[in-house]
Amino acid sequence: MTWYPLDTWIVVVGALCAMACALPGCYLVLRQMSLMGDAISHAVLPGLALAFIFTGSRASVEMFVGAAATGVLTALLTQWIHRWGHVERGASLGIVFTTLFALGLLLIVQAADYVDLDPHCVLHGALELTPLDVVWDLAWGGTILEIPRAALVLAGVALFNALCIGLFYKEFKVTAFDPQLATALGIHAGAMHYLLMIMVAVTTVAAFEAVGSIIVIAMLIVPAATAYLLTDRLGVMLGLSVGVGVWGAVLGHVMAITVPTWFGFRDTSTAGMIAVALGLIFMVAVVCAPRHGLWARRRLRKAPHHVEKPAIRV
Repeated sequence: MTWYPLDTWIVVVGALCAMACALPGCYLVLRQMSLMGDAISHAVLPGLALAFIFTGSRASVEMFVGAAATGVLTALLTQWIHRWGHVERGASLGIVFTTLFALGLLLIVQAADYVDLDPHCVLHGALELTPLDVVWDLAWGGTILEIPRAALVLAGVALFNALCIGLFYKEFKVTAFDPQLATALGIHAGAMHYLLMIMVAVTTVAAFEAVGSIIVIAMLIVPAATAYLLTDRLGVMLGLSVGVGVWGAVLGHVMAITVPTWFGFRDTSTAGMIAVALGLIFMVAVVCAPRHGLWARRRLRKAPHHVEKPAIRV
């Protein structure tokens, strides 16, 4: 295996993407809203297309604003249909995201007649190409570090998510486990819900260029679900999810440049292999988690006078 400086930046961008996704992903898992990440990551496509159609530009700022606005709109429409249409939450989610996703694909195909706006790149990302878009040179130890734009954007989003969770840690924790108690304590559960949706929307849009709208779902949910199996403490869960995401990014890129060679191929998609690596880590956690793993549960069932107690996850 030959390791180049570009490989390092690919891993750094992938790790930053995983870190940014893991933090809001924990609350999606705890609130049983994992599909909301899926919905937002797909439903922002019309925002990308409309931003180009109205501005005539593929500049990052316009695309980011258009997609983020559509992501927030997805959360608002889902909540509105669920509350006022008396439709089950999962059904309202399916209605909104499939409609917006189909509209986005139609608009992107229409825009692609005039410009090279590739739907496949939007869906699957181009993590391997992110180190080529350099926007900042930094002198370090007598050498010049060329920092990719995607690394700066994802680092900013990860910092934004960390600040939001740090500032509203208590509010997020109470609303995640007991929204009624949060309301009784004077916490606006609705405001915390929409702040979380804004975090998810901003994160998925920022991750588009690197991993696309499909792989970002794995980065949102799998590290959080893995950490959920490993601990019953929310703070520990947040830290573990970030660690799992970073480890998945490193392992995924190594697998992407080594595993295909075993079968006569040169390499494969790093983003896709990161999702595979995260899935493998999750399967290990399913079997080996100290309290909730299959081995631990089997051992406890065999213990004399064992009464299984529900886990308290706070």
